[in-house]
Amino acid sequence: MKKFLFLLITFIGFNSFAQEVKQTEIFATKYLNTITESDLKTLLYIVASDEMEGRETGSPGQKKAGEYLISQYKKNGVPFPKGASSYYQPIPASYLNKRERDNLSDSENIWAFIEGSEKPEEIIVISAHYDHVGMKNGEVYNGADDDGSGTVALVEIAQAFALAKKEGHSPKRSLLFIHMTGEEHGLHGSRYYSENPLFPLKNTITDINIDMIGRRDEAHSSSNNYIYLIGSDYLSSDLYAICEKANKEYVQLNLDYTFNDKKDPNRFYYRSDHYNFAKNGIPSVFLFNGVHADYHKESDEVSKIEFDALTKRTQLAFSIAWEIANGENRPVVDKSDE
Repeated sequence: MKKFLFLLITFIGFNSFAQEVKQTEIFATKYLNTITESDLKTLLYIVASDEMEGRETGSPGQKKAGEYLISQYKKNGVPFPKGASSYYQPIPASYLNKRERDNLSDSENIWAFIEGSEKPEEIIVISAHYDHVGMKNGEVYNGADDDGSGTVALVEIAQAFALAKKEGHSPKRSLLFIHMTGEEHGLHGSRYYSENPLFPLKNTITDINIDMIGRRDEAHSSSNNYIYLIGSDYLSSDLYAICEKANKEYVQLNLDYTFNDKKDPNRFYYRSDHYNFAKNGIPSVFLFNGVHADYHKESDEVSKIEFDALTKRTQLAFSIAWEIANGENRPVVDKSDE
């Protein structure tokens, strides 16, 4: 009789857990589908417009872009983080110019926050840089893909999580959205955050970094249904498995690991903001569409963005964040990226 009761209780417990997992997947699909081409297009045509003057670090145009991003977070009911006094993390010019004499003005990271319901102290960072290279010889370098695409992806992902929370499906862990400044000049914004974190780095369990996800490269000329993933398995087997699972269950992109090779001469792993988290032992994954002919040119325009690809890749980033935010355990660090 005792054995029967044990088996019955075990079965009930397993069935309850299976139902909870199924419900989580249903809600993930629901909120993933609130990320749309039309919303991303509306956002990007503003973020990467001539009005923003190429979003050079510390420039009036970048500050105008930042104000627009903040207006969207307010509109979507996403507050600035607990412990902060505003949506800005100010970074002085002295810091930005410390390594190179780029004559940059004071600038800011921009952050927004959704608090978790069960493990709020565990922080998932979702990052993208909102600076670009400004203007040259009177031409505006709008940086629609680099990294206007990642910038608007963050806003849409935050909106989806905010709606989930509003409807009673809050993520279990907290989400910190950070638009980094100074990436184009040497990952300055993410380095500053890693040295001056709002939340202890030991509580930061993952960084999902999004940098260029709106175009395709020559290696994928026949299809845009792909994304390069870089770094997911460098520190954590769990993070790699989560990315694979999220893609398989929700999006079905072709995951390309070409640039994940530590011997790859492009060294993309070291060239975007996730690196300042990874070097501090935080499992990180970098979503990237590869370099194209308009990279760092005035021709990186919104008219060339493939919004179907941008949408699916944004949905992948959301689904990875959803799986981590609602998972039973945080991704375990079981590797060294040395």
